[in-house]
Amino acid sequence: MVVTIDGPAGAGKSTVARALAARLGFRVLDTGAMYRAVALEQLLEGGDRVAIAAGDAWHRHLDDAAIRTPAIDEAVGAVAGDPAVRAALHAHQRAFLADGRAVAEGRDIGNVVWPDAELKVWLDADPAVRAGRRSEEAGAERGALALERDRRDAAQTVAAPDAVVIRTDALTVDGVVEAIVRLVEERRNG
Repeated sequence: MVVTIDGPAGAGKSTVARALAARLGFRVLDTGAMYRAVALEQLLEGGDRVAIAAGDAWHRHLDDAAIRTPAIDEAVGAVAGDPAVRAALHAHQRAFLADGRAVAEGRDIGNVVWPDAELKVWLDADPAVRAGRRSEEAGAERGALALERDRRDAAQTVAAPDAVVIRTDALTVDGVVEAIVRLVEERRNG
């Protein structure tokens, strides 16, 4: 089974995906970390970002704290907005998901990368709630940058037609995870 989680910045995608994967015993795919790792590799080593995305050198940065810095916040938009980079990383993402038993989170994951996912979830929250979460998570300036990027990416950030929408405004992470676990069980049993 593959569960995809999409939604705008600050809706809780990454946090929920990690918690859900741990709960289900699934692997987790953080597509945002992939784009950030490519951006970091390009900043450190130079070179063509498409070639970097198609290769494997960026893998070493996936768990590197440096992918969560303001420099990468600034650089990742150009990387993620490049259609050739997206195509290269989509190939890596599809290969990862082909084995199943995964929770994948990120923009267009359920629409483009894995449209046949057994469960697609769209997390959303009021913009003020999302802005507060991003500011709390990354600081006011970085939170504002993330939400600005989210506004620019709005055309790309569209729920799959068959996605289940979960409003996270008043839910805890555990509450969101419980709601998704129930959906997983329904899919398995139905």
